[in-house]
Amino acid sequence: MKSFKLYSLDVVGDNSSVEVPLVDGLILNKEDEHSTWLLEAYTNMSLYDYFKKISEQNQDIIVEAVITKKENAPAYFQTKISSLLKFENYISVLFEGHLRRNKSDYSELLLDNLMQKGLEGEDLLREFKEKIKSKPKIKVKNP
Repeated sequence: MKSFKLYSLDVVGDNSSVEVPLVDGLILNKEDEHSTWLLEAYTNMSLYDYFKKISEQNQDIIVEAVITKKENAPAYFQTKISSLLKFENYISVLFEGHLRRNKSDYSELLLDNLMQKGLEGEDLLREFKEKIKSKPKIKVKNP
């Protein structure tokens, strides 16, 4: 098993995303035969009802995680909430899921996004170079 610091986490919907303000976070690659990952977000109590609803519906959710430091490209995981715990002032949300290898490469997602906006040629190249450095969030469609 390998563990990493979870730098940032967003829950990605079809038309929006919810940024999860992390007090702390951890991500584990279980390195098991199912290629399972665990992501734990320790966050504000204000998100409890949001996550409780998702958990009760037992629905798959896509999360965008940046691991270790801001400069790293985000990774996308298809997950379910396996645990939701209340503490005095915070909550712990434990996600269990799998790395989305199809379209999980940030540069491929970015290029596709820019091309969908109609950019081409030098404009496409210039915008791509700028965005690859600033790493804006990109919406990912649920499967």
